Amino acid sequence: MTGGVVNIGYVELVAASLLMLVAGVVSWRLRLGQTRRIAISTVRAFLQLLAMGLLLVYLFQYQTWWLVCLVLLGMCIAATQIAVGRTKNVVRGLWVDTFLSITVSSIVIALVVVECIIHADPWYSAKEMIPISGMILGNTLASAAVAIDRLFASMDARSNEIYMMVALGATPREAAFPSIKAAVGAGMTPELARLSAAGIVQIPGMMSGQILAGADPVIAAKYQIVVLLMISAATTLSIVMMCFLAYKKRFAAEGYYLDAALRDDGAGRGQG
Repeated sequence: MTGGVVNIGYVELVAASLLMLVAGVVSWRLRLGQTRRIAISTVRAFLQLLAMGLLLVYLFQYQTWWLVCLVLLGMCIAATQIAVGRTKNVVRGLWVDTFLSITVSSIVIALVVVECIIHADPWYSAKEMIPISGMILGNTLASAAVAIDRLFASMDARSNEIYMMVALGATPREAAFPSIKAAVGAGMTPELARLSAAGIVQIPGMMSGQILAGADPVIAAKYQIVVLLMISAATTLSIVMMCFLAYKKRFAAEGYYLDAALRDDGAGRGQG
């Protein structure tokens, strides 16, 4: 054991990875075409998490504010790339909007939690800042992708209505607002469901990890409450920012709604 935690050996770790054979067999038997992706994703998770563990060992020992900030920047860039990659719509400039919404919401909420609730010393303590930011980013990227798809799908479905509203003098924001409202609601739904299920249907990750490490279950529950609330706040802030930035991509500079044939989205994913 290490600090109250059972140290999993590398042999056992490799054996645990065989659990993904369940998904692999299902993909193979149903001919889903996901077998290769499952294998690659499993290997990536294996290598990335071990690499992050080694990086955190170094950060905990030699942390400086600029090194912690550099790691956070790398995490935000990766989260943005994953979020944009999950969207069904290829829109020029979407990468920058996604980066801003995910980064600002995640870092602001992480700083509030680290400074005002956990009282980390110093504020850039890697032991607190990196895991908390990682939990927030992992959830905000998924919700941002859902919100983006819902926003553009709703606007396209309402295109005739939006044409009419703009023709009658409505601003792009006024015309797009019903779609923004629907997208924000869709993005918030998974987090509200997670809050409702916590403690009844599931024991979330933070609480489970602390209990396995030997922590008092009540203390672990308090930490989990903070985690759930911070993720909910960051997710909401992120999708609101995302929607109010992204809706403009469907309008020309002159204010009229762009038909599919007039959209300049040829730059593809990941372009700013």
